[in-house]
Amino acid sequence: MGGYPRIFDQGMDPAEWISAYVATYVERDVRLISNIGDLVAFQRFLGLCAGRSGQLVNYANLAADAGVSQPTAKAWLSILEASFIAFRLPAWSGNLRKRLVKMPKLHFYDSGLVCWLLGIRSVEHLRAHPLRGPIFESWVVAEVMKHRGNAGERGGLHFYRDSNGVEADLLIEGPSGLTVVEAKAGHTVTDALLSPARRIAEVLGGRVAGGPRVVYAGEEQQHRSACDLVPWHSIPQGVLA
Repeated sequence: MGGYPRIFDQGMDPAEWISAYVATYVERDVRLISNIGDLVAFQRFLGLCAGRSGQLVNYANLAADAGVSQPTAKAWLSILEASFIAFRLPAWSGNLRKRLVKMPKLHFYDSGLVCWLLGIRSVEHLRAHPLRGPIFESWVVAEVMKHRGNAGERGGLHFYRDSNGVEADLLIEGPSGLTVVEAKAGHTVTDALLSPARRIAEVLGGRVAGGPRVVYAGEEQQHRSACDLVPWHSIPQGVLA
């Protein structure tokens, strides 16, 4: 369902409202922001971006799939950012002697919009969808970003990935160091759920403030093996506390 207020205030059907919103956004708002001639191509580009939410931005692949040039793809991504549809999360660039991935990750601000663009119309469909994990990750990152933005905080959010495959979905810079956050769409707590967060905390060492936080789709707040498990409904307070 996402989080657009009108859907909840008016008790509207999410698919119906978001469909009208996308039409209005493409036909009116995009024209106001930029003089795009081919709105059909831009709407196709919007759908392609939804399929990449929670994933690294490969401009060459995105441009090829959309049938536009790389400069056009970058310019259209900037339009999505300027209109608060999506944002690029930068890679962390600390002085670690490792080969770090430099491409940003793409995230959408609203999970309901992503689901609508991907043709997901029910909870059951989302549960079985191959992009459920990236959609959940985008939702977690976006909720943290929106909360910080409402508090007047800008920047300070990154992700981490190195050439060895060690990664963290979100690093939050704070006065005492980095907070490591992993987003996992699973409901059951297993070692596989916790090990990536523990691994990244070991790699970053003294730069990390406190134990890593794992946001999962379960219901209980737990502390296990030097990790804090944060249920989905405690976002973002459980991450930023």
